[in-house]
Amino acid sequence: MPIKDWPESERPRERLLQHGPGPLSDAELLAIFLRTGVAGRSAIDLARDLIARFNGLPGLLAASQPEVAQIKGLGPAKYAQLQAILELARRAIGAGLQRDAVLNSPERVRQFLQLQLAGREHEVFMVLYLDAQNRLLREEELFRGTLTQTSVHPREVVKQALRFNAAAVILAHNHPSGVAEPSRADELLTRALREALALVDVRVHDHLIVAGPATVSFAERGLL
Repeated sequence: MPIKDWPESERPRERLLQHGPGPLSDAELLAIFLRTGVAGRSAIDLARDLIARFNGLPGLLAASQPEVAQIKGLGPAKYAQLQAILELARRAIGAGLQRDAVLNSPERVRQFLQLQLAGREHEVFMVLYLDAQNRLLREEELFRGTLTQTSVHPREVVKQALRFNAAAVILAHNHPSGVAEPSRADELLTRALREALALVDVRVHDHLIVAGPATVSFAERGLL
């Protein structure tokens, strides 16, 4: 059933216009994007099915085109629109981090990293390079796969920090398992990177682990 055929008081778009997006559920926001459902399924039903199938919005946004194409009613056009929305969100948050001091916006950093890393099926290691005012110079995905001291090379992180003339960095990686707790290997890797970067006077402000909707900060845990 198209959204326009719902009772007006139940239409997500009308509720959003009246109350803002905050009160709406993930499924209702996604239903506004979908606009229509498929035979026997309303837009809100389809949205709920998608969120359940991909274990939440991060999983849906991280899904590949072939995975999305398996869902009836979601062709290449919808996939392209989803990716465009995701990239717009990344750019909007990234622009704010470039304009303002990153350390003044910890929640914005978490949102940015959630968009970048949540839902990935493999481990990804990222570095946010900051200038002397702690504004974002650049973000870079450096390594993929199981992250250890041997797979993430401190010399590569140092080389890139010097290349971008960074004064500080924020390290980040994801746990596809969904468990955000730092492992012993994570702690050893963080220590090795911090020591290597200190040799070139680059500070490590934090190391964040993203696991689904959860984010753990090494700085907040006192692990730096």
